[in-house]
Amino acid sequence: MTTREQGEGGAGTAPIAGLLLAAGEGRRLGRPKALVEVAGERLVDRGARTLREGGCAPVYVITGAVEADVEHAAAVHNPGWQSGLGSSLRVGLETLPEEVDAVVVGLVDQPLVTAAAVRRLLAAHAEGARAAVATYSGNLRNPVLLGREHWPSVHALAEGDVGARPFLRAYSHLVTNVACDDVASPDDIDTPEDLARLESCLAEQGAAPPPCG
Repeated sequence: MTTREQGEGGAGTAPIAGLLLAAGEGRRLGRPKALVEVAGERLVDRGARTLREGGCAPVYVITGAVEADVEHAAAVHNPGWQSGLGSSLRVGLETLPEEVDAVVVGLVDQPLVTAAAVRRLLAAHAEGARAAVATYSGNLRNPVLLGREHWPSVHALAEGDVGARPFLRAYSHLVTNVACDDVASPDDIDTPEDLARLESCLAEQGAAPPPCG
């Protein structure tokens, strides 16, 4: 993989969609994550807004355990959501219109991922990257940008509770790493303790990460 320290520049003119995976039931959390509120905003709304403010259009939200209407985004139900994250990614890729050239995929339970991180992926795309992933301390996390020509491979490899990671590993020579440590955090919400820690951190900082990461 190649590694770039990206600036905040814009992407090219081809449509780049946003895809938020928000279908899970939140078993360990005790409730569906999509409807959990953080700083007065549902996680599903926050995730969709992050993609939109980062420069993605159109934005799609893949739902499952619960339905959710999201402003300025299209909600798409995944009937096979119980089989795991992979099915939601596959449904999302199948949903994207033909004119979309690439997609940025985000997860609903990572509210400290920011629009700035999305913009860095779009900047990498504008410079020629056809697959890119946000990294934190060198680790591949989210969000992920995928050019249309890679969707069949991603679709084939997304099974169970894994999304794009098998593709990123199998085709690492095609993927651009985009460092986002200074503008975002990949911390996710899996348990009530995770949620309490994140809420406390945001309340103390009064700002977006990286301080809360």
